[in-house]
Amino acid sequence: MTADALVYHPTVSHYLRFVATTVGRDKLLRTLQYFSRFYAWYLFRTNSPTWLIAPFEAIKKQFALTRKALRLGKNVEHFKAAAAAMDDTKSRDEFLRYCAVGRQLGYAMYLSFDMATYLDAAGIWKLETAKRLQKEAYRAWFVGLLFNTMAGVYTLWGLRQREQGVNKTDGEGVVESKKIQRERNATNLQLISDVCDLTIPGSALGYTNLDDGIVGLAGTMSSLISVWATWKKTA
Repeated sequence: MTADALVYHPTVSHYLRFVATTVGRDKLLRTLQYFSRFYAWYLFRTNSPTWLIAPFEAIKKQFALTRKALRLGKNVEHFKAAAAAMDDTKSRDEFLRYCAVGRQLGYAMYLSFDMATYLDAAGIWKLETAKRLQKEAYRAWFVGLLFNTMAGVYTLWGLRQREQGVNKTDGEGVVESKKIQRERNATNLQLISDVCDLTIPGSALGYTNLDDGIVGLAGTMSSLISVWATWKKTA
């Protein structure tokens, strides 16, 4: 009876839907990857023995390679999304439309360069240009994240302007105010995620002087936000 209650519990069904998606599995792996990056740094800084650090270094490297494989071919999705955003001239603010195009093209180029380095990273076929291609991948990701960050800041400004014109004393105004608050919360959460993610390519490219501890924590934070967002979508 207890086993049946556990097996057929709604949370178990929700979990199965979550892990059935490539995005769900990727975000879980990403969380473990970046937490391991932070924790390996922490153990190293506290003079822990090598045998204790080694498992977390292995998780960081192996999960990064696994996620790279999961991303293969995903660049096409973002090229298509960029084209759709460019054609969407009616339902989207002009600035947000161009930010969406820039974001999607940035991600598409990031995934294209990243895909080109997979065989080298997996040790199947060594490429002399692998390091340069990976650097270009980080640069494209950084640009895509910048566009998304600008869109987030612009959206928050727009929501503030909308809120100033809302009359909160009547029913429609109260409903609109709650709607604006929900949109603001979602935008703030995405903005936090984007700023955290910017530390990863920014550090790899030398734009910021951050150690693995900060980058690992930032990556863990953005990953947890993504896990939560994906969990909600699969509810």
